[in-house]
Amino acid sequence: MVTERSARRRGGRGGFTLIELMIVAVVLGILAAAIVPRVIDRAKTARINRARSDIASLESAMEMFYLHMGRFPTTEEGLRVLYYRPEGGEDENWDGPYVSKPMFKDPWNRDYVYSCPGAHSDLPFEIVSYGKDGQEGGEGENADLHNWVEEDAG
Repeated sequence: MVTERSARRRGGRGGFTLIELMIVAVVLGILAAAIVPRVIDRAKTARINRARSDIASLESAMEMFYLHMGRFPTTEEGLRVLYYRPEGGEDENWDGPYVSKPMFKDPWNRDYVYSCPGAHSDLPFEIVSYGKDGQEGGEGENADLHNWVEEDAG
């Protein structure tokens, strides 16, 4: 009896009408239009923050390297020497790795640029990520991130 009654209640209606499906699609589109830009902005911000954090961690690792080795890595040695023992005879004081994992690539999968001595500051070394575009200069996600503080031009 219950099954007979529920079968009659459904009648000829077996699914959603085209109008109902269109309304659901429009609502989902409106929600996506409101949410997606916020998620994308958070991803951009996360990459920038990760690059800043990586550069700060690399700076700390450089200081530890300096304490053990009495020098900063050469430009040729680069950041790899913070994780891998340097080749050659001057490695007896090396007590690394100085970073917990290789940190040679920025969040945009480009190598961090390392130079010793620094070319843009008075620091003994410089670490740079050229941002999403991989080019010097830029704004927003394309801006350069580095370990020196730029002075205001004014």
